[in-house]
Amino acid sequence: MAHSDPPGGEFVDDLLPESSVLSLEEYLDMQRAIGNEMRFRILNRLVEDGPHSASELRDALEIRSNTLHYHLDKLVDVGLVENRKRKEPDSSGLYSYYQASSLGEGILDEGIRQLMAREWDALERYQ
Repeated sequence: MAHSDPPGGEFVDDLLPESSVLSLEEYLDMQRAIGNEMRFRILNRLVEDGPHSASELRDALEIRSNTLHYHLDKLVDVGLVENRKRKEPDSSGLYSYYQASSLGEGILDEGIRQLMAREWDALERYQ
C-alpha cells in the first residue's frame, strides 16, 4: 500500500512507534472526548480532587444525573476515566466511584493544562 505525505511531510503511520500501546485513532478519540467542556470539567475534577461517586460529581458540577452519566460513559469508553467498585460501601452506602486513569491524568497535564499554563506565562511576560 502506497503512503502519501500529509502536510508537514510525515507519514501518518510514522506518528507513533510500531509498538505503541494505543492507535492513533484511540489517541484522537481521547482528544475529542475532552474537547467537550463538561467532559473536560469532569476529568479535571477527578484529577484535582481524586475519586468521586457519581452523586458527588453531580453535586460538585451542578449537573443532572442523566447528563453526567452520558459524559462519564464517554470518558470511560475512551479510557480517560475508570469506574471502580468498592468492596464495602462508603458512608453514603455507595459501592461505585469514578477516578481519572493514568491516561486521563496524562492527557490533561500534557495537553490542555500545558497550553493554558503557556498562555498565563505569555501574559505575565508581556505585561
